[in-house]
Amino acid sequence: MKNKLIRVEALLENSQARFLSPGLLRADPGLIAQGWERRFTADEQRANEAVELYEKLGFEVRAEPVRPEEFDHGCGDCRTVAFHFFAVYTRRKSG
Repeated sequence: MKNKLIRVEALLENSQARFLSPGLLRADPGLIAQGWERRFTADEQRANEAVELYEKLGFEVRAEPVRPEEFDHGCGDCRTVAFHFFAVYTRRKSG
């Protein structure tokens, strides 16, 4: 039982590095103008899982690679890892 607890704790600790705080990034204004809503930003695996889930829920979905210039200026270190993350955008299907 103790080994299972240690593995769960390790998973939780590692999961924090797989998401970025919404306040660190600016949403793409072009996508927002087209009716897209930025849901969250995560690593590629989590973004792909979210795309699949939102599609099953009937949304249009896109996962856009995060560009370094999308980070606020106060997060200089974030810019070096930007290529690992995707912003997930959704919008309701029209029609």
